[in-house]
Amino acid sequence: MINKQVISRQTTVSNKVSCQGVGLHSGKQVVMNILPAAVGSGIVFKRIDITGTKSLVPARFDAVCETNLGTTIRNADGVTVSTIEHLMAALWGVGIDNALIELDGPEVPIMDGSSEPFVFMLECAGITNLAAPRRILRILKDVEIHDGDNHARISPNKEGDSGMLLNIEIDFNHTLIGRQRAEYDFRDATFKQSVSRARTFGFEHEVIALRSMGLALGGSLDNAVVVGKDSILNQEGLRYSDEFVRHKALDCVGDLFLAGARIDGIVTVTRPGHAINNMLLRALFADDSAYIIESEDAVAPMIPAARAANRAYA
Repeated sequence: MINKQVISRQTTVSNKVSCQGVGLHSGKQVVMNILPAAVGSGIVFKRIDITGTKSLVPARFDAVCETNLGTTIRNADGVTVSTIEHLMAALWGVGIDNALIELDGPEVPIMDGSSEPFVFMLECAGITNLAAPRRILRILKDVEIHDGDNHARISPNKEGDSGMLLNIEIDFNHTLIGRQRAEYDFRDATFKQSVSRARTFGFEHEVIALRSMGLALGGSLDNAVVVGKDSILNQEGLRYSDEFVRHKALDCVGDLFLAGARIDGIVTVTRPGHAINNMLLRALFADDSAYIIESEDAVAPMIPAARAANRAYA
């Protein structure tokens, strides 16, 4: 994990690292490369199956175009990258601020359905500290949204605290899940230890319906927890007794990293999902008085990731 003594500096991966896996919805094999990137470029995806600058898709909250069954981002030319949340969570958890993610298709590989394989890749790649201060998104006042039964709020840290605290509650009408609550203080505990191994999950009847619509073609018991009527269908069972809420926390971390900076504040979510996670960021950035972007020793304006990406990778 990143050295706390240098956490104020921006980082990137030290070396290129690659993997191959199946796309959750397409069912097709995807090759992914994670490469070093310049200061201030942020996380940028590059579709190497598409030529020119149209291939670049910055990982930003305002690029999110679809939140059903995962988070999908799209650039101004209509090029998309989907199912990015588990990788984004791993990048945040390991402490990577800048990286170029190459894909030879429209989907990040699902791997085992958690962030653990991506954390392993990033740790193998190593971390390089860059000659610029890390950008911190400090919350100045409460921002709260509701979407039906879903609720999300982001609040300032108490005086003297820094980093992100995540309070989360899920509630499913199923005896194997029900209501689960958790608090993850990422100011003390690491992402890797807390939630990185928690896998995505779905219900058996939903999986059947999705496949009938040509979706979830790459889904299997190797990359998702499947909940049957009375039992978990995976032979090995759950990795944690509360794996469901842990995975929802993992998703939140990945979606919130689309802010383009690391959050200094308290996030509280009830019945979270990709849609309300993105709605919270949009509501936050719509209110200039609710946040400030800080560097190590100064207030810094937010640099549009698309502009930085085109400069760095064109």
